[in-house]
Amino acid sequence: MYTNQIDAYRTAQNTNENMSGRDIEAAALTRCALLLSDCRKNWDAPGHDAALDEALRINQIVWSILQSELASDDNPLPIEIRNNILTLSVFIDNRIIEVMAQPEPEKLKIIIDINLNLAAGLRGSAAD
Repeated sequence: MYTNQIDAYRTAQNTNENMSGRDIEAAALTRCALLLSDCRKNWDAPGHDAALDEALRINQIVWSILQSELASDDNPLPIEIRNNILTLSVFIDNRIIEVMAQPEPEKLKIIIDINLNLAAGLRGSAAD
């Protein structure tokens, strides 16, 4: 479904010296989505709890950085878009807490989808 975004992330891993801020943000969101997707696919695997904790922690860090950037007065995005993404970030924060409190693999899907869709938007492409 998100083959282009995943391929773009893998390419970006090897060429991050020439990446714009938007590309870095898109790559970080895609990486988070991949980590969460791996957790979802391997829910019953040994070491799952540690992998899930790490994936959620990294996702929370990335979204915290985005929140900080969006709240900055010198952010070039229109205020309405910034506010919409900040609203999404509150949802993501709440979902992460919900998953930590009551882990279920299906709860990860919306986080994965939002991460990949936002990454696609940052790259200027639609999610496949």
